[in-house]
This record gives sequence, C-alpha cells and structure tokens, in this order.
Amino acid sequence: MKIFPVFLCFLLFSTFFLPSLSEHCNPHDKKVLLQIKKALNNPYLLASWNPKTDCCDWYCLECDLKTHRVISLTMFSDDRLSGQIPAEVGDLPYLETLLFRHLPNLNGTIQPSIAKLKNLKILPLSWTNLSGTVPDFLSQLKNLTYMDLSFNSLSGSIPSSLSSLPNLDALHLDRNKFTGSIPESFGMFPGKAPDLFLSHNKLFGKIPASLGNMNFNTIDLSRNTLEGDASMLFGSKKTTWEIDLSRNMFQFNLSKVEFPKSLARLDLNHNKIMGTIPAGLTGVDLQFMNVSYNRLCGQIPVGGRLQSFDYSTYFHNRCLCGARLESCK
Repeated sequence: MKIFPVFLCFLLFSTFFLPSLSEHCNPHDKKVLLQIKKALNNPYLLASWNPKTDCCDWYCLECDLKTHRVISLTMFSDDRLSGQIPAEVGDLPYLETLLFRHLPNLNGTIQPSIAKLKNLKILPLSWTNLSGTVPDFLSQLKNLTYMDLSFNSLSGSIPSSLSSLPNLDALHLDRNKFTGSIPESFGMFPGKAPDLFLSHNKLFGKIPASLGNMNFNTIDLSRNTLEGDASMLFGSKKTTWEIDLSRNMFQFNLSKVEFPKSLARLDLNHNKIMGTIPAGLTGVDLQFMNVSYNRLCGQIPVGGRLQSFDYSTYFHNRCLCGARLESCK
C-alpha cells in the first residue's frame, strides 16, 4: 500500500534533482550550443539556452525526433545580436538547416567551419552585414538544396564552383556587391536548373551562351550592367515562369524570340532591346509585363493579355503604338 507514495517521491526527486535522466539532448551538441551562445556574447535571443534544461526544448533550434541530434539552427530578426558567425557551428555534424537572417549587426566573413556540415541542405545567410567573398568551400556541401546569401555586403567575383552543387533548387546572390561576369559554368548545373537570383549587383559583360542550355523556372539578372544578347534564355519548349532582365544594357531583336507558354512574369525595362513585340506573346498568359524604356517599334499585337497592361508597360520606346499607346498610323 506504500508503494505509490514511494514511487511518487522518486518521481519528484528525479524531476527536480536528476534532470539528466529525462534529457534527450545529445551532450556533445549541448556543449557546442553553449559555446555558440558564449561566442555571441549571450544574446537575449538565446535566453532559453539554459544549461540546466534539455537543449531540444530551446528556442532557435530543432532536434531530430529519433536521434535527438540538433538538425536545425535558426537565428533571425534581432538587431541586438552582434559579432561573427561562431566557428563552433561547424561542430554540429547533423545540421541540415543553418539560418542567420535579418541580423544587421552580424559581421565578418562566411564562416569556414561551415564546410564541415556535410548534411546541410538549407543555408540562408541573408540580410546581415557579412562581407568578403563567397568561398569555394561552399561547393563541397553537396546536399544543399537552397542557398541564400542575399542582402549582404559580399564582393568579388561569383565562384564558378557553385554550379557543381547537384541538388540546388534555388541560389540567391542578389543585393550584394559582386563584380565580374556570370560564370560560364552557370549553364552547366548537373541537376535541374535552380532558380537563379543575381540582381542588384555590379556584374558586367555578356552573359554566357551556355545559360541557354538551362531551363530556369525563375531567372533574375536585373540591375546590373550586363550587355549583349539574352535571347537564349527564352524558348518555346522551356517551362520558365519568370524572366527579369530589367535595368541592364541588353541588346537583341525581340521579334525573333519564342516565348515559353508557362511564362507569367516578363520584365525587360531599361535596356536597348529592338524589334517588335512578337504575336506569339498573345498566346502567353502573362500576369506581369514591362518592356518600357527600350527601342521597340511597331504595333502591339492584339490578343491575350497584352491589352490589359497599362501605359507604363510600353512607354518610352522608339515607335511602339496601339494598346495603351497612341494609335498606329
């Protein structure tokens, strides 16, 4: 009859005085996490990282339900967190997601120890003050499906080695200070073409003809100083959804371009594109289009969605007419 009270006392004792008996967190991972917290000067964002509690219950991370190893580390939206990405992040060998985002006082370069994270799939390091170049070691992370390095202060050339990542679905390098040309190898991704975002940089020169080999779902090259022909990005057999080439110096004949039926967003504004708007565009269900500030001429074809766009879609061309512009003479 006294078994139950004895059991209850043991349960209370084990709960309050022997927390390690019920803790799932891997001891190595917990040690590393506390080192990361210390390296970041114990930010308020990591206030839940109490060494007396189970690390799998802490904020900003996730443990695998079976192995209880840390598989996700996510820190975001805290302007009080400062310093560099701690080297200790590379000592969490089971990480699949590593995210540092919207941390304006996070500085330094991309941490070299990230190269040790062979299980990493998702790597957003964006909206921070990271600087320096994009290191070649990122190409060693063969399981990566998503890399976002946008909205930083990264500079130098874009490494061609990134095209060796076989499982990449999206690559964001936009809103940085990259210079040089787009690597030829970006037309040779081994898997399917990733969504490619290179806008708002200082890239120049002609784009590689090899990009025409890729069937990009989305490609954004806007706001650089790229020039020459970009017509190879189009094609009637492709399944592209969005192409943004705006605010460059591209120069090609739009009349000869064949468009994917899947195209929903097309932005070509502020270039040197010539020719006429092809009638084939009437068979494309466009949601957005802008061909303003080019050198286009002729009548805007009648049909499809072309008459639904306003004046600003077409204005400031050499001699376009019809639709929302002046009638053709």
